[in-house]
Amino acid sequence: MIYKFKSKAAADLIMTGPIGDRVLTLIGKGPAAKGIIEVAELPGAIQALEQAVRAEAPQGPNAEDDDGGEPAASGDHVSLRRRLWPMVEMMKRALAGQEPIVWGV
Repeated sequence: MIYKFKSKAAADLIMTGPIGDRVLTLIGKGPAAKGIIEVAELPGAIQALEQAVRAEAPQGPNAEDDDGGEPAASGDHVSLRRRLWPMVEMMKRALAGQEPIVWGV
């Protein structure tokens, strides 16, 4: 499944199913074909995604490395921070514009 998140306050955001499912799970919503993140839910959702990024952040000498240390053997590792950044930005814009985020509609 492909998720297409929409808000009047930001450009559309498209995510593949597994990443979209993870985002929804992190913010306390179950993966679904249709849904909405209400304006009142946005501060908590932003906080949840930022907390997930901090929890997965590397510790130690490579802590400043964007990818969290050593790259995957195949070289295609994308950090959680990079995957979630577009959604966090969309949520911040939606919150500032007092607009919900919807998908599947």
